[in-house]
Amino acid sequence: MLAIDNGPIEKKIASYIAGAAEADVPADVLTRARCHLLDTLAAVLSGRFLPAGEFGYRFAEAAGSPGEATLLGSNRTASLEYAAFANAMAAHADETDDSHIAGRFHPGCAIVPAALAVAEREGSSAGAILKAIALGYDIGARATLALGFTSPKTTVFSTHSFGALFGASAAAGTLIGLDPRQAEALLSFTVQQASGLSYWNRDPDHVEKSFDFGAKAARNGVFAALLAKAGMTAPDRPLTGTNSYLAAYAENPDADALADELGDRFEILSASIKKWSVGSPVQSVLDAIEVLFAGAPVDPATIDAIEVRLPSNRIHVVDDRHMPAICCQHLVALALLDGRVSFRSSHDEARMGDEAVLALRRKISLVADDDLTHARPERQSIVTVRLTGGETRRHHTKVVRGTPDDPMSPSDVAAKAADILAPLQADQGQRLISTCLEQDFKISDLASACQVRDPG
Repeated sequence: MLAIDNGPIEKKIASYIAGAAEADVPADVLTRARCHLLDTLAAVLSGRFLPAGEFGYRFAEAAGSPGEATLLGSNRTASLEYAAFANAMAAHADETDDSHIAGRFHPGCAIVPAALAVAEREGSSAGAILKAIALGYDIGARATLALGFTSPKTTVFSTHSFGALFGASAAAGTLIGLDPRQAEALLSFTVQQASGLSYWNRDPDHVEKSFDFGAKAARNGVFAALLAKAGMTAPDRPLTGTNSYLAAYAENPDADALADELGDRFEILSASIKKWSVGSPVQSVLDAIEVLFAGAPVDPATIDAIEVRLPSNRIHVVDDRHMPAICCQHLVALALLDGRVSFRSSHDEARMGDEAVLALRRKISLVADDDLTHARPERQSIVTVRLTGGETRRHHTKVVRGTPDDPMSPSDVAAKAADILAPLQADQGQRLISTCLEQDFKISDLASACQVRDPG
């Protein structure tokens, strides 16, 4: 490969990527990587039977390119890029997967499919896979933090696409065995594939959104790693130079943030795993309902009115949507009627037309709150329930369950995975949980534990 004179930031990131497999990673970071691996695989296995996942698998199979990586949940294979693409489409097929609030992206749905595709070909160890996943969160989050966006509405660009791509590229790059020079080239190929516009929020069916958030990043990240491993040459300073990544996309560029505290600050510890398999702005609302009624069903006749106050810059995401897992009014009604919201109930489209649900929905009003937009931690909500007997119950959820300020424990993540996997094949759920959380697994163990039957 032709020698290039890269900048110190590019060199530092490339060295970090190249050395990740041998790095000394703290035990708590590896434990979190196990949790995010399990959470993402549960999202893949449930999502593969939803529209986005079904499309991704059908598309990969139609390509007619059996290869070196498994379409998870099946015994079929595809090329590295197609397998990463299809599994990532399934991983973000609905609102089950993880997120990184500060980085404004969903890491797992791109990073885990890219890592597993390459790991299967390379025969990577459990330790290498977990380190690669943690690496992806490190590089992906920093790639978006360095852009300096002041709010989600300050850019037409999609941080969800950028962070996922950089994370997937880094994870694939370390597992494919890039040396520091090749990793420098990887950064260039990653930057040249960086794209994404925020009109994804107009997608009514969560299909292109799955492509935008996960699938194109996983595919492009794997492809960038393959190019770098093959020795393709690249220009210098793709992140910080003239006409570079920061020059093209940043609002308030901070080049130092791209490599700040690498090896000391692990961004996977700042990622969130959802307690509820629903849209992110509804997480705090369901937390509040659980606090107010202790997880017990409520007689709708005892409820006079419900007010849900949400951040004004997020309320549109969940206000009266046609998909059950992202419709706040529908999910509040389910939580009150059932006492809890399971994966099955939050994805039961038939209940969108249930008269008991609709009657309770008519008592629910959503209010946009500018103060909550600026409140920290983010994604707070205030739920006020007025009962017919005159009592009023109010809860302000300031810290959302599953976020870094109140993280899900491994047992919490296991319980969530068991709930998600139960409709598919209950006996396999525990096998996958124990493989991810307890074992020094082989990549073949993961593929085998992911075998499920179509529930329908």
